[in-house]
Amino acid sequence: MSPTEQTTSLRLETVVEAPQRHAFTVFTEQFDRIKPREYNLLDVDIAETVFEARVGGHVYDRGVDGSVCRWARVLAFDPPERFVISWDIDAQWRLEPDPERASEVEVRFVPLGAERTRVELYHRHLERHGDGWQHYRTGLAAEGGWPVFLQRFTEVVTKR
Repeated sequence: MSPTEQTTSLRLETVVEAPQRHAFTVFTEQFDRIKPREYNLLDVDIAETVFEARVGGHVYDRGVDGSVCRWARVLAFDPPERFVISWDIDAQWRLEPDPERASEVEVRFVPLGAERTRVELYHRHLERHGDGWQHYRTGLAAEGGWPVFLQRFTEVVTKR
């Protein structure tokens, strides 16, 4: 039996009291405030996390020593509606150099009125990570996974 799209992907959402464009801008331009510093593939502390807001850009961590860890590629960038990034981190939490083995994260910003936005996060194609992807999905869905990103985003976007 092959895995279905429902089991090989993860969907989370949150609603924020912010206009669509503001929510999109905060998520992409202030991603450094959203991603926890302790989520780190570098051998040194993270000085900043950068989201390059363009197709072909990267999401990367810069270490306090200037080292760089590029852990995502920007595949689609459609402000203020959505963006898609690759997830170049394997099921053992190491960099995945093979783009064919990377999953994808799409974040959509759906206006629910002038001052309210639903943010939908889809992490799909988790089976591309190979053995252990089911456990990986469970970890990404757990409180310390994507939910912490959405919680921190909600805190940042509502502080105007």
